[in-house]
Amino acid sequence: MTRIGVLGSGQVGQTLAQGLNKHRYDVRIASRTPAKLADFSKKSGIATGTFSDVAAWAEALVLTVLGRAAEDALREAGPANLHGKPVMDTTNPIADGPPDDGVIRFFTSPNDSLMERLQAAVPGAHFVKAFNSVGSALMVNPTFPGGKPTMFYCGNDAGAKAIVARIINQFGWEGADMGTAKAARAIEPLCQLWCIPGFRENKWTGHAFHLLRR
Repeated sequence: MTRIGVLGSGQVGQTLAQGLNKHRYDVRIASRTPAKLADFSKKSGIATGTFSDVAAWAEALVLTVLGRAAEDALREAGPANLHGKPVMDTTNPIADGPPDDGVIRFFTSPNDSLMERLQAAVPGAHFVKAFNSVGSALMVNPTFPGGKPTMFYCGNDAGAKAIVARIINQFGWEGADMGTAKAARAIEPLCQLWCIPGFRENKWTGHAFHLLRR
């Protein structure tokens, strides 16, 4: 699949759109108000559109909106436009309110995940959780002295996971398939762990996870 639509125009969406464009995908980025992306589009050469327009055009999607706005964004994109398509879900269920000693608050429970809720809301789409456990500055081809960092991912559809695994590899990460969508219950809280050094020590760009194997 070469046509990838990015749903969300914030820093994560712009970073991943540019990364996909760098790796020769045909990319469009969506916003509720596409006009605000005029400068980004001019500099990057990436076309913009509404959520529904981009979702209809794309063969695969990347969801990068705030977690609390994710279901609304999918409704705007249109379930029919998402049917049968891989959706790489980067969202986290971050609740309102300040961190507690560096630990951000979630609106999900330990036995629940935002991605499972999204999969239930749009059952025809093939969600794959990925790129939720690192900041945007490190998402595309990061360099660490210890080698490639690990990107954990999960989802119910093998074909969709294979597409996301390819992107993970192209973006300079070592992919770690954690199984079905239920694994998002464990992957999403990695965001909480990753953010602690940022909130406690203002360190946001020097760390990522790495899974050791033997």
